[in-house]
Amino acid sequence: MKRLLPQPLISAMLFVVWLMLNNTVHPAHLFLAALLAIVIPQWTSTLTFGMPAPKVKQPLTIVILMVIVLIDIVKSNIDVARLILGPEARIKPAFVWVPLDITDAHAKTALAGIITMTPGTLSADFSPDGKFLLVHALNVTEPNALIAAIKSRYELPLKEIFE
Repeated sequence: MKRLLPQPLISAMLFVVWLMLNNTVHPAHLFLAALLAIVIPQWTSTLTFGMPAPKVKQPLTIVILMVIVLIDIVKSNIDVARLILGPEARIKPAFVWVPLDITDAHAKTALAGIITMTPGTLSADFSPDGKFLLVHALNVTEPNALIAAIKSRYELPLKEIFE
């Protein structure tokens, strides 16, 4: 079974997402969803670049983190809309180096992705030693507040999940 479904959670997600995107459970779409759920994980499982699969330790924390990220995305969309529709002088963009406590490569990648998905912020680079993440934010009034928010809202749960 492991060979047929090397990444069962991704297979399940692909199956469900395909049906949701097509808004149907027509037999042809069920077949195509199953085909994609089998083929894509088999193809992508070879693209690990020598990295071991992530070891997830707190599955419930993943759900909590997803809810936090979704709430932050909605709030950030509203904040960015207010900023760009208001006076330009209110916008204070800045680059901020965020010190990282996480060491797992999967956790760092997830953190960079979460930050980039959140409107108004973008992961720009990791320091050569991997101990800092460079984040560009559309509006930074207090860099330490941005760092504290990233560390408490995203890095801490990622540390629980991956380390």
